[in-house]
Amino acid sequence: MAARTQNYVCQNCGAAYGRWSGRCEACGDWNTLVEEGSAAPAARSSRKGRLFAVEPLKGEPNEAPRLPSGMAEFDRVTGGGLVRGSVLLLGGDPGIGKSTLLLEVAAVFARAGHRAVYISGEEAVAQVRLRAERLGLADAAVEIAAETAVEDIIATMSQGSTPRLLVIDSIQTMWTQRVEAAPGTVTQVRGSAGELIRFAKRSGAAVILVGHVTKGRPDRRSARRPSIWSTR
Repeated sequence: MAARTQNYVCQNCGAAYGRWSGRCEACGDWNTLVEEGSAAPAARSSRKGRLFAVEPLKGEPNEAPRLPSGMAEFDRVTGGGLVRGSVLLLGGDPGIGKSTLLLEVAAVFARAGHRAVYISGEEAVAQVRLRAERLGLADAAVEIAAETAVEDIIATMSQGSTPRLLVIDSIQTMWTQRVEAAPGTVTQVRGSAGELIRFAKRSGAAVILVGHVTKGRPDRRSARRPSIWSTR
C-alpha cells in the first residue's frame, strides 16, 4: 500500500504546504489552506519507451477541422467553431448566463444532427428541462444527465457514438476517485479537469467546462462578462 501524506493546499492559488498556516505565503490570503490527503509516489517501475513518429520540418500545415455552431458571437470567440478533442473553459460570475448560453449551443449542434450531451452537476434534470422550455429548445435532441462522478461520466460517454459536444456544468461540482479531496477544492478541480481533458484527447469529443469565478476582482465590469479559455 502506498503511504499517505497530508498536504495543505491553498484554495485560492493552489500552493501546497506540509503543515497548516493561517496565511498563504504565495498569494497572501488568510484562512485558505485546506488539508487534503494524497498518495505518496510509489517506486517507479522501469519500462521500455514508446515509439513515436517523426516528421520532416517542411510540409503542408494541417488546420484542425472546426465545426461552427452558427451562433456568430460564439464562433468568433472559439476561433471559428469547435475543434475535435479540444477543451474550452467558460468562466464567469455565477448567474451571468453561462448555463443558458451552453444549453443553446448544445441545442444548435443537436439540431444539426450531432450528438450533444449536457451534464449538470448543480441542477436536476427537471430544472434543465424547464430552462430548455423557456428558451424554446425542448424539441432539440440534447442528451442531459445530473451527475458529478467523472469516472461514471467518462464510462457513459465512451458507450455508443462519441459526443460531438460534451458540456460539464460545472467543473467545481465534479469529483474523481483518483483524488482524495472534497469537490470544489483546488486539488479536486485540477484532477477532474485532467481526467476530462484526457477523455477529450482520446475520444475526439469537444468538451466545454463551466467554471465559476467567485474571487473578487478590481475591475467588476470585466468580471460580468463570460470568458473562454481553450486547450488543444
